[in-house]
Parts: sequence; structure tokens; C-alpha cells
Amino acid sequence: MDNGVSLAAIRAARDVIAGNARVTPVWPSSSLSRIAGHPVVFKCEHLQRTGSFKLRGALNFVAQLTPHDVGRGLVAASAGNHAQGIAYAAHQHGIDVTVVMPVFAPLAKANATRDYGARVILHGNSLEEAHAEAESIALREGRVYVPPFDDDAVIAGQGTVALEILEQYPDAAEILVPAGGGGLLAGVATAAKALRPDIRVVGVQAAVMDGICRSFAVHRPLTAVPQRTIADGVAVAGPSERTFRLIERHVDHMVSVGEDAIAHAIVLLLERAKMVVEGAGALGVAAIHSGAYRPSGASVVVLSGGNIDINLVGSIVRRGLVDAGRYRRLLVEVSDTPGELALVARVIAEAGGNVLEVDHNRDAPGMPVGVAVLDLLLEIHGPAHFDAIVEALRHEGLRGVPGSPARLATESARQRHTQIER
Repeated sequence: MDNGVSLAAIRAARDVIAGNARVTPVWPSSSLSRIAGHPVVFKCEHLQRTGSFKLRGALNFVAQLTPHDVGRGLVAASAGNHAQGIAYAAHQHGIDVTVVMPVFAPLAKANATRDYGARVILHGNSLEEAHAEAESIALREGRVYVPPFDDDAVIAGQGTVALEILEQYPDAAEILVPAGGGGLLAGVATAAKALRPDIRVVGVQAAVMDGICRSFAVHRPLTAVPQRTIADGVAVAGPSERTFRLIERHVDHMVSVGEDAIAHAIVLLLERAKMVVEGAGALGVAAIHSGAYRPSGASVVVLSGGNIDINLVGSIVRRGLVDAGRYRRLLVEVSDTPGELALVARVIAEAGGNVLEVDHNRDAPGMPVGVAVLDLLLEIHGPAHFDAIVEALRHEGLRGVPGSPARLATESARQRHTQIER
């Protein structure tokens, strides 16, 4: 037995959580399979009760409590997923629970935690500050503090994910696992390597919070300076001694991905897989999609959670479409007369574009009297399609350029003599 976390402990945890935790499905991804050059399937923990794998560890932890500890009540700190897991597990056993969440925690996660019956306290600008407050409450109120990852029962509970993966997809050669404090990674790696020593386990972190990656490189636990990330579920400074020892022993490789890669992965999952996955849950997808990691064989990507703020979804989708060249802003110079807007709209529609937003500006700096600027946001297929739309406008004697009204004014002054008269 290693730190109390063994294959036997993980198998026992599966028996404990059965009936409350779902056996989540695996699902193939043709998009990622094409990119990876090998079969890629998703382990859909975003479909778990409470929307995250965290329920597994929470249920196993609560099941180990003595009657005395049950009477004391619980306190935990979390950005949201651990909070919901503990709140659900405590509710199932009739245990009073308080959860401290950092002030940046998504509203959806805070509200869901309250709905499970927990008292929610918003405190601190980082998970570390929230943890400190939770530990303070544990002392003041005599509550049992529930660690988010630094606990044998929690790690064993998370390790049950690997038992399901190897039963559902026995051909797996690699497992990609999101990592923050390392509880899920440590548990999955421990179980996977015990059952299949040949399997490759890869941890994936957000680049701005890459404490495990740094620790893995120097063979000792290190922490990263807390920073904001859209992968808020893994916004943890670094591993604990407990999780790091298991990770160093059983994990083959660590990789980190940037914020843009995470955003693009969320959009890919929404559009291609029809799956709503939070930033932390999309880390493995981001690693493959961005090219940060290339699997060497059939791979399972753990989608660890789906509790994303709905307001953030809109921002991420818009940003992803802009980065992919599918949203472009176009400025068109027109005469300030009736029918010009209709003409522009017709030309764009006939060229296959979709106008999402229009701003009709008669006072753009540098533009002559009697001329207006249409500031358009277009939905297009990509850069080549955008160029085709611009050419179609020019064919009608209209001139459009990407950029700002000031740029259009400059272009107008320089090129006015070449504009086609209608």
C-alpha cells in the first residue's frame, strides 16, 4: 500500500460509491482521432452527478467518517466542483456542511452548492485564501475539514474513474487526465498502472497554474503563483506531498496548455461533440487539439467536469470563432442615401455571409460629408470566404476593409480615385 492509496483501496471505494456515483460513458471523437492519428475517446465525467468527478472522492470520504465526526459537521474549500461533491455527499448522509469559495467562483457553481443544502461563504481571491478560511472555520466551529485532494479516501474515490475506463475501453494505450492539485491524476494513475503497467498516463495543466508540471520537472513539490484562468477548476498552486509522490511514481508525462488552447477546446467540444465542458475538463482536448501533445496510441481523454458559467460560454464561443476566422469585422464605405444598407446586405448574403451586427456611423473621423461607414460583424467560413465577400462588394462599387473606422478613412483618402463609380 502506498500512502494508503492502492488498487485494493480504489476497488473498495467503487463499492462504497456505487448507487450514488454514475458509471459515466466513454464516447469516441472523430475530430480528435483525425488530429491525433489514433483513436481518441472521451471519459464523460462531465455527465457525473454534480457535473464532475469530484463526487467520487467526496462520497468515499464521507463514508469513512465516524459517528462523532458526522455530528461535528463538515467544512470544505473549493472553486465549485469539490464544493458540489461534498454538499451532495453530506446531504445524502444528513450532515451539516459549510463551503468556502473564492470570490471569483462561477455563480452557477455557488448556486448549485447552495441547492445541495450547503452554507456557502465567498472569501479570498485564490483557492489558497479560501482554504485558509475553511481551516479557520474548522478550528472555530469544530468541523471536519474535507481536503479537495490531499486525502487517501478522496484520491481512492477519484481513482475509480480508471477502473471504469479500463473496463469500458480495454484497448486504451494512453489516458490524458486534467490536473490541479493532483487528486484525480494520482488516483487514476495508481489504479491504471496497477492494472496495466504498460499504459501511459499523461497529466495536463493550465499553463498559468502549472505547479505539478514544475514539480514533475524537478522531482519535488513546487507551487505556482495564483493566477486567473478559464480552467478555474484546476486553479491550484501545486500538488501536496501525498499527491506528488503518487504522480511521480505512476505518471509518465506532464504537459501544459494556454488559455487560447483551452477556449478553442471548449468550442470544439460544443460544436463537434455537442458536449458542454468547463475549462478544466477540456484540458486533455486542448493538449491534443493545439498540438501540445501527440498521443502514440489509442487514447482516453478524461472530461473531468461540465460546470461552466453560462456567461463564460458565450464569451468563449465568440472568442473561439474570432480566432478561427469565422467572425470578422468589416467596414464598408457607403453614400449616406436610402438603399445603401440594403445593397450591402444583399451582396453579403449572395456571397454566403451572415451579418450579425450593424453600426451605421455618419460621423467617422476623416470621412467626407455625405459618406457613412457601416461597421459590420460577419459570420463567415474562414479567411478565403471573407476575401470573396470583400471582392463581391468591390464588384458592386463598394469598398470594405477589415479594421477600424480610422483605417477606412485613411484608405478612403488614399484610394478614392480608384473607387468604382456606380
